[in-house]
Amino acid sequence: MVINTQTYSDMWQNCLTRIKEQTSEEEFVKWFKPIVPLDFDGTTLQLRVPNESYVYHIEKNYLPFLKPILYQLFGLKTRLRYVMPRVDSSVNISQHTDTTTINKFVAQTDTANIKNPFILPGIRKVIIDPQLNPNYTFDTYIEGDCNRLARSAGLAIGVNPGKTPFNPLYIYGDSGLGKTHIAQAIGAEVRQRHPDLQVLYVSMNKFQAQYTSAMLNKEFNDFIHFYQMIDVLIIDDIQELSGKEKTQNAFFNIFNHLQLSGKQLIITSDKPPVELKDIEQRLITRFKWGLSAQLTQPDYETKVKIIREKAARLNTDLPDEVIYYLAENISANIREIEGALSSLVANAAFLNRKITPSLTKEILKAYVRCTHKEITIDHIQRVVCDYLQLDFEKFNSPKRTREIAQARQIAMYLSKQHTKAPLTAIGSAIGGKNHATVLHACKAISNLMETDKAFKQQMEEIERRVLAK
Repeated sequence: MVINTQTYSDMWQNCLTRIKEQTSEEEFVKWFKPIVPLDFDGTTLQLRVPNESYVYHIEKNYLPFLKPILYQLFGLKTRLRYVMPRVDSSVNISQHTDTTTINKFVAQTDTANIKNPFILPGIRKVIIDPQLNPNYTFDTYIEGDCNRLARSAGLAIGVNPGKTPFNPLYIYGDSGLGKTHIAQAIGAEVRQRHPDLQVLYVSMNKFQAQYTSAMLNKEFNDFIHFYQMIDVLIIDDIQELSGKEKTQNAFFNIFNHLQLSGKQLIITSDKPPVELKDIEQRLITRFKWGLSAQLTQPDYETKVKIIREKAARLNTDLPDEVIYYLAENISANIREIEGALSSLVANAAFLNRKITPSLTKEILKAYVRCTHKEITIDHIQRVVCDYLQLDFEKFNSPKRTREIAQARQIAMYLSKQHTKAPLTAIGSAIGGKNHATVLHACKAISNLMETDKAFKQQMEEIERRVLAK
């Protein structure tokens, strides 16, 4: 059955309306507006296109969203037949090209004339260096509550780039929390699992510099075509795009192309999408399409793991008390942990000194801002009760069971170690005892720690909790 001209023309106009919603104005005007529907017999839709480049470009770049539109409006068995006014004799393609483009892509083979902005002018062959740091992998990225969402999504992308719901993956957080590390780790994972894919990491500042150079040298098309070849594009510090209107437009076209082609985008920023300033709303909307994953400051347990891993990479055996001291006193970020640890190891090596808590304290004063917390007797009592699962009211009651008595002794011992309160004040606050009772308690706990290894470990854990909170 042949459908009349008015009907299939109206259907094609509906098709164009939907296409316009999913492309930029520039893309729509250049690649879709010139197309004219000629006929539709219920199965084959004939389209007149200006030349064969339209056939190639549409098949390669727009099928992911074009297929469902055509299927819905024209039917699931729809085939396309392109009709061109004339054919270049150098191109082996018939005037009526019958193609099943809805079911396959055409692979790009001629990349010799696309300029790579990462290589020197004059080198015409495209050889893409992914610009990845070999030290930034998932093996060296410590997982914790602070980064679990981003890390898990990144691993999923490494297995199936462009085929997960996390596209784009937008990773945000304060400086020094590992955004660049995890973004590059995803790139490294993709290269290991899919060596045929083109992966590229680039900071937004470098992207901006390349764009400016391309415009000055009238190589804008080369610039755009190069980035359209990438399978996994990692853009670091997207907030640097703020206020750069022309660069935003170029990036929008690249983003759209890659997204529509099923390619993977990974973006890092110091702000969530909603807090980005002076960036076009159409870009911000696209940043929200996939998954936004926040990185936060690591907790105590994660910092201990990070310090152990960094020390191992430096071939340094750190005493546990040094590791715990670093974790307790460095409250900023991972980068500060790395700097402090490197400084500690260097000082120990160059000055031929043993790494001890005293040396660690000395180094931290010069290199990092330590956290100075005032530890109170009340705080110690609550930590002891929490650890021993003892009711705080019972702890302060007149009861004198063995369990409560020992808990009070532990609290007295830790209060003497970590507060400046006199013995009388400690005794008064813990059970209303005198200074002699406090001295006896401290001696009893010290003796137990020397003779009972399990008790010593218990005390060390309580002490860590006292210092960590």
